[in-house]
Amino acid sequence: MAMSRRDFLKYSSVLGGSMVFNIDPKILAASATSPVAMISTGDRKQGVASSIATLGINPVKGKNVLIKPNYNTDDPTPASSHNDTVTALVETLWKMGAKSITLGESSLRVTRDILKSKGILPLMEKWEVKVLDFDTLDAKDWVLCKPKDSHWPEGFRIARPILESECLVYTCCLKTHRPLGVFTMSLKLGVGALPAPRNGFDDRRVLHGYREAPNVNGRKMIAELNQVFKPSLIVMDGIDCFVDGGPSQGTLAKGNVFVASTDRIANDAVGVAVLKHLGSNDAIMKTKIFEQEQIARAVELGLGASSPSQIQLLAADEKTKEWRIKIEEILKQG
Repeated sequence: MAMSRRDFLKYSSVLGGSMVFNIDPKILAASATSPVAMISTGDRKQGVASSIATLGINPVKGKNVLIKPNYNTDDPTPASSHNDTVTALVETLWKMGAKSITLGESSLRVTRDILKSKGILPLMEKWEVKVLDFDTLDAKDWVLCKPKDSHWPEGFRIARPILESECLVYTCCLKTHRPLGVFTMSLKLGVGALPAPRNGFDDRRVLHGYREAPNVNGRKMIAELNQVFKPSLIVMDGIDCFVDGGPSQGTLAKGNVFVASTDRIANDAVGVAVLKHLGSNDAIMKTKIFEQEQIARAVELGLGASSPSQIQLLAADEKTKEWRIKIEEILKQG
């Protein structure tokens, strides 16, 4: 189903009206500062609650909240979201006054099977959270989007619940990704809003390319699909990280950090800085943070912070201040 003019105007509001009124989003982003809260911890419940509290905002009060986790597969964290992180997030959002909470996902394999394997379904039932399996959406609820100057040849489809969410909350992992993404954090989490091939569409195949012809523009396309929706809150679990390999298997490292933000570029830039601090593969270590294709294209599109100077790192406690100093220095160096 193609996006109507009415839908376009509605969904373009995520850019603060810039698409409607022909204001260059890069100009709007240039004067902005993006706070990113950090806490050094190995406790997921503390990580969720403290990172959000340190950010000092409450975008969920009185809102119908849609949580987008990383349940692309049922592999152990950081390949997929940790159930403790998701339940801690749900508990925190209820305390913050959410009107309702729904968890929505589309997985690599059959989504319902992945959610069952992860054991998240009874936990969500306990916390009175509705689970929305995007596999069950009708064809009309995959909305065709065609942003200007996109590397998507025929546009892409996004799950209508993502586009129409009153309050979209991300919870992502911190990891490398081979070969497509280089890293998987908040920008890449948006791929889960695309239909899987079993839904009757080829969007994910187009993104990933084919064995005979890998998609050289895949990382730019990841950024581009993020134009049509925007999370109100991002919580990233960096207790366990992949510093090489990924997305489902890789070289593990202990990051022992949680990050909260509202800016996907700032979140991912901080995440890449954490990977550099831990010691990662050449694709991470030998490329400057804002030269990573996902981030560079997102900056071109005005989706958030355009440089390290626009990222304000907030430490949750005294212990985290040492972390903040280290990450700030890596951000400055690129």
